[in-house]
Amino acid sequence: MNATVVGRESVGPNTFTLTFDTPEGFEGLAGQFVRLSGEIDDEEYARFYTLSSPGIGETFEITVEVAPESGPFSDYLAALESGNEVEVTGPFGDDYYEGERRAVVLAGGPGIGAAVAIAEAAVENDAEAAVVYRYDGEPAHEERLDALVDAGADVTLLGEDADAAAFERAVGSVVTGADEEGVFVYGFAEFVESATDAIEAAGGDAEGAKVENFG
Repeated sequence: MNATVVGRESVGPNTFTLTFDTPEGFEGLAGQFVRLSGEIDDEEYARFYTLSSPGIGETFEITVEVAPESGPFSDYLAALESGNEVEVTGPFGDDYYEGERRAVVLAGGPGIGAAVAIAEAAVENDAEAAVVYRYDGEPAHEERLDALVDAGADVTLLGEDADAAAFERAVGSVVTGADEEGVFVYGFAEFVESATDAIEAAGGDAEGAKVENFG
């Protein structure tokens, strides 16, 4: 099915969101991902993007980070304007927010899109939310992170100067092992490995965490 772009917004250095009209019958939850596809120079491309909206209503949103290694499809998405259509399938994934009374999200780089979505879904559900976000350069989604803090969420930002010990301490401060606590991890393989190690060091259940490895 096709989804129509209705908005595009810069949310950080080389990072933007795309908002789409929701096609009829298209449903999903915070933490799931969709497959977008398109044709570039007569060649078909497709990539997966995690939802960065707390749910799918009349619209849904993804977050895209454009980096030298991102490839032509990220540039293709960056050039889209309101009214353009993109083929979308999904949502996919079993690791999503299911109403846990406490949601702890560990995000690396572009994983911040999923993190704000899950934390916002938890806040909307009158649940507790905590985010630990590791990033290089400047953070993305600062406005939404600030809004989460204002709503009572625990948000920790760790830039490139933060070492492994600082990350482990931050994870240890939010992983409580409380009943109905869900721990989520979103990022590339190196981040996922360090995050699961930190969960174990905090006495949490790393095997029970909901993890999306971006490769």
